[in-house]
Amino acid sequence: MIKLAPQVGLEPTTKRLTAQTYSFKLLKKIPTSELAEKSNLSNSYISQVKHGKRLPSPKLSKVLEEIFLQTKEGQKFAEWHKAIDLFLKSRREGISPNTIIGYKKTLPKVLIVLGLRPSTSEVNHFINSLSCSLGGKFCYFKDIRAFYNWLYSPRSGLGFEPEDNPVTWVETPKRPSVILPSLSQEEVNALINKCQSNRGKAIIALFTESGLRVSELAAIKLADIDWKNHKIRTLGKGNKEGYAPFGSISERYLKYWLAEYQPDGNIWGMNKWGITTMLRRLEKETGLPCNPHTFRRTFACLLRKAGVDSMTIKDLGRWESLEMVQRYTRSVTFEDSMKHYKPPLG
Repeated sequence: MIKLAPQVGLEPTTKRLTAQTYSFKLLKKIPTSELAEKSNLSNSYISQVKHGKRLPSPKLSKVLEEIFLQTKEGQKFAEWHKAIDLFLKSRREGISPNTIIGYKKTLPKVLIVLGLRPSTSEVNHFINSLSCSLGGKFCYFKDIRAFYNWLYSPRSGLGFEPEDNPVTWVETPKRPSVILPSLSQEEVNALINKCQSNRGKAIIALFTESGLRVSELAAIKLADIDWKNHKIRTLGKGNKEGYAPFGSISERYLKYWLAEYQPDGNIWGMNKWGITTMLRRLEKETGLPCNPHTFRRTFACLLRKAGVDSMTIKDLGRWESLEMVQRYTRSVTFEDSMKHYKPPLG
């Protein structure tokens, strides 16, 4: 037997795929003769498709989709896909592409179950019934909250009343308190020594001393570097302009590298995917965690271990909240903090 379509709700990443998935339910409900007449296809072919012996042609798929969109269920489908499309267009300029990809994967699955007018208890039940990890449930919650907060606000223009917003009283799932890896100063030095090129050494040093995100680091141009004040101009999330610090180790390897390479664009001669590939290769060679987020955590943790307060780390790393700094510095222990303890009574 031929499997005609993917199961609803697994990966409905596009409007057409989801509409076709729904429309295939109509195959056995609509008389063969009616489908043959509307699609201008033979009765025998339609019969074979119904019995799973042949795949539906694009022509038949289109007819089924048109029939589906005329049903009550199809009208609901069109309504919530319109809402998703408007929501995605409403997102602020500069939002991470990965965030948009996440919305496109999550929201169709959510709306298949909840629709546009769920109750608070239905939203809670949906989140609690998910079989994914705590982190996965929290990601679903964030996307659900963002969508319904937009939908039930005047910004959506769809006439939903803010006081009816179902997520207002939804319970926030617990976030997993996982301690993600960061590197010690000795491990960072080992990675630098393992690099064969001054470019690689400069990238590792700058990641560690600046806390830059990979997209920010990859976009650095020569004019962005303020050598005198040891800072780099950067565009962060939401196209917010800011500055990142760097130290003498980064300065040394940056100057070594720029003595070899005359940039025409960014200073590296490769994009963020090239940088990520380099880091993966280094991780494989050394066995040390070596990805952009590891270095951003390392930046925060090394500063905390050096006695720098969380508010200063927040500003230097351009985080939006202290909560984010606390998440990134979970690996800092009580013993690390004791090294900077001064008895309040002298």
